[in-house]
Amino acid sequence: MQSKRALIVDTNAAAGIAGERRQDRRYEIQLDLRWRLIRRRRVLETGTGHTIDLSSGGIHFETDRPLPAGLNVELSIAWPAMLHNMAPLQLVVSGKIVRSSGRRTAIQKYQHEFRTAGLGAERRATSSAPSRPPTSLLAQPAAYFSMGKMH
Repeated sequence: MQSKRALIVDTNAAAGIAGERRQDRRYEIQLDLRWRLIRRRRVLETGTGHTIDLSSGGIHFETDRPLPAGLNVELSIAWPAMLHNMAPLQLVVSGKIVRSSGRRTAIQKYQHEFRTAGLGAERRATSSAPSRPPTSLLAQPAAYFSMGKMH
């Protein structure tokens, strides 16, 4: 006597094999950035570029020259929001280059943090807010920002 088995196909898993396999949603956004190529805690090269897309797990960006896969990189990304409408922000991301094709590079993100980028001289001169160090504005950065997984 033979037993009958039903074959159940998970269509989401099948689509992942044939198409998009990333777990994190990617957001297309073009932001200016500076990069630093790092090996053994030493800066090898620096340059500029812009993001192509971001996710909670990685960043795809374009630079002025090809970057080698396998090395660590630190990105300083000009964030499109200001802290308390006066302090420009940067998203600083550390990661590993997992793919590079021409001038386009993809990294897997290890860590990230928001930092104040400082005020320009013209902005300081016209600011009516009391002067205080940028670090005091970010005493509790988790309360202001979260780059967790977005759904």
